[in-house]
Amino acid sequence: MAVTSLAFKKQIANRNFLAPTGFKFSLTRAPKLSYFTNSANVPGISLGVAEQGSYLKMIPVPGDMMEFNDLSIRFLVDEDLANYLEIQNWIRGLGFPETLSEIYDLQNEENMLGQPFTSNQQNLYSDGTLQILTNTENLNYNIVFKDMFPTSLSDMEFDSTDTDIQYFSATVTFKYSIYIINNRFNKRV
Repeated sequence: MAVTSLAFKKQIANRNFLAPTGFKFSLTRAPKLSYFTNSANVPGISLGVAEQGSYLKMIPVPGDMMEFNDLSIRFLVDEDLANYLEIQNWIRGLGFPETLSEIYDLQNEENMLGQPFTSNQQNLYSDGTLQILTNTENLNYNIVFKDMFPTSLSDMEFDSTDTDIQYFSATVTFKYSIYIINNRFNKRV
């Protein structure tokens, strides 16, 4: 009887598939990006491997350093370039290509409520959340990315020979310190 109840508990309870369109993305430092996001990824992770010597061969054992893949967000560019410039100005501020005032402007920038984005890290980083939705568009999981910063922003190519109008999409790539997956009740899974 105990074996049967254990096997029953291991059965799949939810047989619905995860839909690739069921997500929302928000970024504290770039709120204009959130509304136009049309693609996001859950980055992969990998664990390093150490090798332990033996008299016959090297034996692989789990390492202690994890690597997180990059977070890529694709978004539609609005006509005023507001969401594109949010990211571009952030990258320019981090790299200060013309003058040092660009980094100072970035550090002193305020959010929509008139408060600095993060006072403890000089406004260089931002947290972001990728919400995974159910088939009925209800929140299922929050994936919280800590200490994000952009590392690349794709180009926009204008072409007057295009016969079909395809609206511009841009891709931004982020590095981050860690991501945490929480369920809809904000409990870590």
